[in-house]
Amino acid sequence: MKRLVMISMLAALAVATAAQGELPPGKWWKNPQIAQRLALEPEQQARLDAIFRETANDLIDRRAEVEKLQLAVRSELDQAQLNRQNLQRLAGQLTQARGKLFERELMMLVDMRGVLNNEQWDKLRAHIDRRPQQPRPRRRP
Repeated sequence: MKRLVMISMLAALAVATAAQGELPPGKWWKNPQIAQRLALEPEQQARLDAIFRETANDLIDRRAEVEKLQLAVRSELDQAQLNRQNLQRLAGQLTQARGKLFERELMMLVDMRGVLNNEQWDKLRAHIDRRPQQPRPRRRP
């Protein structure tokens, strides 16, 4: 049982690290320092905004699904009598939900990357690499 929880936590950490570590938080293209450093054109900023708007609702829904399943797992683990089959089913659903969230975040990144030229992308990557890594909040199953 502890192994299942540990695997679930490690999977969450891997997905969070991979998905969140790619871009500065928020609408980074609206940050004047980043926009100036990358020499973003107004048309590029508009396209990045459109990509964000098109993706936002889907990301909210997918994050909510992950959170709901995390709560379900936690609730199951709090039961006096553990139901291994139910936990295994929930673990599979949670893994699948996290995978879908990661895939959607990655596709948003791919779309945003397509707006930038190679020089802008290199500058953005250099900016990300220089940023101090923020400790991530510990996720519960």
